Amino acid sequence: MLQTTAHAPALGRAHGATAALWHAVELHRPAAEIDGACELTVCGSLARVSPEDSWPRNGTDVCPACAALAG
Repeated sequence: MLQTTAHAPALGRAHGATAALWHAVELHRPAAEIDGACELTVCGSLARVSPEDSWPRNGTDVCPACAALAG
């Protein structure tokens, strides 16, 4: 059986002097059902899904753990 995992980007909150980071969320339902709520990311944090964007994200504001796990 071939299983494909899709990911959606999610923006985390800034903490103190740390900038907000983009995280990856595994989609276990159709992307049309994603409503921008907070979801558990692949690195284990909570972040608000951005259904109008796509993963992978480019730039320095991407969570390194999510980038490695959702590669």
